[in-house]
Amino acid sequence: MNKIKIIVLSLFVFSTIVPATGLTQCVATCQKTQVKSVLKVKQNPNINMSVSHGHCTTPFAGIVENLNVVTTKREDLGNPLEGMSISFDIDPNTFNVCASDGLTERLKTPGLFLGENNEKMTFTSTDVYTMGLDWYQVNGQFTIKGVTKDVKFFVTGIRDPKETMPTSLVLKGELDLFDWGIDYDKIVTGKSDPVPTKTLYINMQIEMS
Repeated sequence: MNKIKIIVLSLFVFSTIVPATGLTQCVATCQKTQVKSVLKVKQNPNINMSVSHGHCTTPFAGIVENLNVVTTKREDLGNPLEGMSISFDIDPNTFNVCASDGLTERLKTPGLFLGENNEKMTFTSTDVYTMGLDWYQVNGQFTIKGVTKDVKFFVTGIRDPKETMPTSLVLKGELDLFDWGIDYDKIVTGKSDPVPTKTLYINMQIEMS
């Protein structure tokens, strides 16, 4: 009888240890597959921006620098960019308004987007949330004139249905200029408006190689 008890107990212990060992090995293997991959960008894109006031809209573009898109390589068929991070710089000195009528130079007025130290505008992502298939909310920190505020952008991945990774990304968002203490009307036109222009719209398409 004692021998039977010993055999049964031994089988129980063995059956408990083996799955646990397998689980440990699986976890270790899964962790190893979480490899960060830097996505290659074909070239630094232009970023399209605009400020709108009623029926008037001022669209302009700038050049993006130091653009980095990093993602976690996936082994399944889930959304490929769930673990991504994005960062980039924008040089306000490159802003250009088509048919500007002097607006290009006014956009470069110190105190608007340019600070005393000629700082670049920067964005660094902090969190990414999956909203749907190839659709993400990217939270991060945006800096203008050395002042950093929390913002959110929406990023859409564009890919062929047969491909697992997108060939391009579209980033869109809105910034409240008042968060950075920017009175757009006063700086650009010389006087504050009772209904102030305060929203900066941002749109950028990133082509991946």
